Amino acid sequence: MQWRWVAPWLGWGMLAFASCGVMAQPQEPVPLEKTEVRAWLLRIHDAAQKRNFQGTFVVSAGGQVASSRIAHYCEAGSQFERIESLDGQMRRVFRHNDLVATLWPASRVAVLEHRETLGTFPGLLHNDGERLSEHYEVRKLGADRVAGHEADVLMVSARDPYRYGYRLWADKDSGLLLRAEVLNEDEDVLESSAFSEVSIGVKSQPESVVKPMKKLSGYRVDRPALSKTHYEQEGWVYKQQVPGFRHVNCVKRSLGKSSSHESEGDAGREILQTIFSDGLAHVSIFVEPFDPSRHRREMLMSMGATHTLVRRYKDWWITAVGEVPPATLRLFVQGLERKL
Repeated sequence: MQWRWVAPWLGWGMLAFASCGVMAQPQEPVPLEKTEVRAWLLRIHDAAQKRNFQGTFVVSAGGQVASSRIAHYCEAGSQFERIESLDGQMRRVFRHNDLVATLWPASRVAVLEHRETLGTFPGLLHNDGERLSEHYEVRKLGADRVAGHEADVLMVSARDPYRYGYRLWADKDSGLLLRAEVLNEDEDVLESSAFSEVSIGVKSQPESVVKPMKKLSGYRVDRPALSKTHYEQEGWVYKQQVPGFRHVNCVKRSLGKSSSHESEGDAGREILQTIFSDGLAHVSIFVEPFDPSRHRREMLMSMGATHTLVRRYKDWWITAVGEVPPATLRLFVQGLERKL
């Protein structure tokens, strides 16, 4: 539940504010019917895609906190987005539909690539929500206030151990997701995100996104080659399926050497990325040839609700990343086999 720019795909977790920790109008949880679940989640999804808004959001995951300014505009069926980090190394991200430009002003490096936006806060929903009730129970908790806006609060509880639960605050008027928490099986908050201030329905300013994407004079520009494919076409098969997760996208990416997060040795590397989703949670599986100088230790890493599992498989190096329990990542990796 986050804007995921993962190296360039790995990214940020998000923050819950202590002042919002208690429900303003506590009520008995009300279970929602399947059609109601679909309506609620589609409303949240549509608001993130079709509403104009701008504000500051703060992120907390694994004891780390980060804040950013974001602006989103929709005009004539196109989407425009601008994100600027407010902490740490300066980074600006501009998006026009699926074209994304990531700029590091300090190093004068820019990366231009086509990228699908799956499961991004404040959108979350990948499909139409029809199947979510099979794996999640959704209840309406009541009302609250976030960043000065009246909000409806939903509890999304996992029905099995393969996924986490969520608590969502959606703006009453627009449906825009204002705050979100990722919860473990004991309903402890693992990762959270919220707008500290936000304006909804602002005037569209697409030029504030498009112009910076074109003015890259003085930047070293990297354009990673990306092609859509399918993991079976690349010689892979998943013998073991994780309940509820479906394949939603697969790309093959050839890395350049000029971006600030890649070294000279990255030039020419090809990485296969396959994305699976249950509608809310997403898992990415990265596959690349094993390189002993680069790939030295198998491990499991955690940052809030996001876990990363790296493991060698024959002559390949597998990296699984997802906002899911570690056991779920293990199932994905164990099920991945090279076709004979």
